Amino acid sequence: MHRTSASAVTAAAARAVSRRSLPRVAARVASMSSASPLLRSLAPRAVAAAHWSSSPVAALHTSAAKHAGGATPAPSADGIVPFLLADVGEGITECEITQWFVKEGDEVQQFDKICEVQSDKAAVEISSRFDGKITKLHYAVGDMAKVGAPLIDIKLEGSDAAAAAPAPAAAATAPAAATPAPAAAATPAAAATPSPVAAELDSDRVIFATPAVRRIARENSIDLRLVPATGKGDRILKEDVLRFLEGGKTAAAAAPAAAPVAAAAPKPAAAPAPAAPITVAAADEVRPLTAIQKAMFKSMTKSLTIPHFGYADELRLDALMDVRKAVNHQVKASGKGAYPFSKVSFMPFFIKSFSLALRHHPLLNAQLVGVDPALPAEQAVAGAKLVYRARHNISIAMDTPAGLIVPNIKDVQDKSVLDIAADLHRLQEAGKKGAIPAADLQGGTITLSNIGAIGGTYMGPVVVTSEVCIAALGKTARVPRFKDEDSLEVEPHHIMPVSFSADHRVVDGASVARFAQLWKQYIENPMNMLANLK
Repeated sequence: MHRTSASAVTAAAARAVSRRSLPRVAARVASMSSASPLLRSLAPRAVAAAHWSSSPVAALHTSAAKHAGGATPAPSADGIVPFLLADVGEGITECEITQWFVKEGDEVQQFDKICEVQSDKAAVEISSRFDGKITKLHYAVGDMAKVGAPLIDIKLEGSDAAAAAPAPAAAATAPAAATPAPAAAATPAAAATPSPVAAELDSDRVIFATPAVRRIARENSIDLRLVPATGKGDRILKEDVLRFLEGGKTAAAAAPAAAPVAAAAPKPAAAPAPAAPITVAAADEVRPLTAIQKAMFKSMTKSLTIPHFGYADELRLDALMDVRKAVNHQVKASGKGAYPFSKVSFMPFFIKSFSLALRHHPLLNAQLVGVDPALPAEQAVAGAKLVYRARHNISIAMDTPAGLIVPNIKDVQDKSVLDIAADLHRLQEAGKKGAIPAADLQGGTITLSNIGAIGGTYMGPVVVTSEVCIAALGKTARVPRFKDEDSLEVEPHHIMPVSFSADHRVVDGASVARFAQLWKQYIENPMNMLANLK
């Protein structure tokens, strides 16, 4: 009797797939299963399982599963596979589901958007890696999803169970979608009085809004599906939410005026009282930390283990202003569309010159590793090492609607000023939408904060544990200065204060001072900077 097993069929298929020899998979399986009707029935499933095990999708799920400490997921007998939440950022273990772009029963293809998640650092859109039908959503909007845990279940396209009836979970969503009234009644705009903001709840509407706008809506118990959008691309703006909220108050205030008219009619059974209008009380208010505040809490608490020291100086920007003016003239002359930005700010020059100075002072681009903060210094120093990093991934602290975000521009040492300007423009636009990619938030080597764009002179920036130095730029001001050291003649200059903080465990004051003075030379003498460009 032929004793070829089902596992042997699957193994044979897997070996053929792993060698990229898909045309011979079916023949190989057929030859092993010809003697047995049972194995013949298992052959298509074995090929599908073998193809899955060697696919890039399986590799993605393997990474997510390992992060969660679990096993690699594989299709079930009916071709359903869990789609895991992969690692979306360094040190991130959970994300908030801010919106779903799909629902149970939907058909998806590769690269279709599945959902948007908000991590400690940024909003990230999760896309499908394969074709199939969604059978289950594991989380609701507002839930916290764990990295490595299933987000959705997808029935793979082309499995031998494709002809089966739609999953019950898909049908279960129909009653909920058909009866949106209770959800609408929970919002201020659902008053009995007609109002332009009393819109019908659309359960299929895809919501486009920044995390800051979503936070305002959550704090006021507003369903964003009811809010009319006035922003570009059907995006809901902060003003839309506030206008909706004000409309709810107006409708609620009008309700008592209509009460005498309603009293003349036969009185029906008692109905629930309308929701009270939202008012701002004078009492203290307790709010949970936002995702970004939680990230700040954790990173700054770790930074308390670093002994800081500060250094400050001021830079004259007059010569650099002339160079910037000339560069922007060239950008304008290049025509519309030649660059993604309309003009170059000072920041690309600061960033590039920062990198040039780091070439001569690599210690400030290093990372201290192997230190256990729980151990006494005498023991912790035994494992301490410095990693001198070749890449200059300069982090830029940015003020966004969602809070402080610190993405970085990769490989500044290999980029021109215009390349840096393009990267900076991309990050700023993404920051406005709360959609900075996770890759841009990882791997920073040194930080440059432009807090002076808001105001202030000298600061006390805080070093994060993955770096040893940070600089903060103050507000540029036009002030009087002597023309030179030997002159009594006073003339106006554009002065920018700058403040440094460094990890005093491995960096001394002289190292920061030398670095700062070289950077200052590049800024105050731009031709010197241009002469050193490679």
